[in-house]
Amino acid sequence: MATNRAAGAAVGRALGTGFLHYLESKKNLAGSACGVAGLGLSFAGVGGSFWPVVVAGLYGAGALIAPPERVDPPQYPDVAEQLGVVREDFGRLREYLAEVDLPPAAGGKLAELMELYAALLDPGWVADALAAEPEWVHALSRAIRLDVPECVDTYNRTRWWTRMTSGAESPERHLERQLAVLYDEAERVTAGLHEVEAGRQQTHTTYLEERGRS
Repeated sequence: MATNRAAGAAVGRALGTGFLHYLESKKNLAGSACGVAGLGLSFAGVGGSFWPVVVAGLYGAGALIAPPERVDPPQYPDVAEQLGVVREDFGRLREYLAEVDLPPAAGGKLAELMELYAALLDPGWVADALAAEPEWVHALSRAIRLDVPECVDTYNRTRWWTRMTSGAESPERHLERQLAVLYDEAERVTAGLHEVEAGRQQTHTTYLEERGRS
């Protein structure tokens, strides 16, 4: 019984809110203006005994021709804010990796990868350049939040099962291959940033040379 009353109250509040929104809407305001004009015409004798139909018709016409309500699009954090969140995630990833035991070869490759991530995320002009490229920020975020933790976690899980089986490629080798792919991806991001800066420099050189000839 209490549930029914609560549901009824919620429905009532929703209907009341919707009604208030409609009262404030452009459609209702335009319809009301046309309806008032209809009342004026009725007082002038237009429509005769059908004046309610005239008023209602003008109200409906006004509501139909009114522009639709503009709904503001959702606001999302900009790329610079996203990069700050990625930087925080990178700190948590480092804490996680500090407690993980990895074989020397994979551990060395992971250390190189983490150094590259740290250089890209270090606050300054490099991070500013990275923030201007949303796709690269997404690639870095995906690697830090998902790819690297998954590589390490699946290695630890598979290593335990490998002790009871044989013949398959070692978990260590899989981990090395995965980290190599991620390192190549990070290097492509680095190369892309370098290309952007080189293009910027070339553009400025061309501008200065053309200005000097004018």
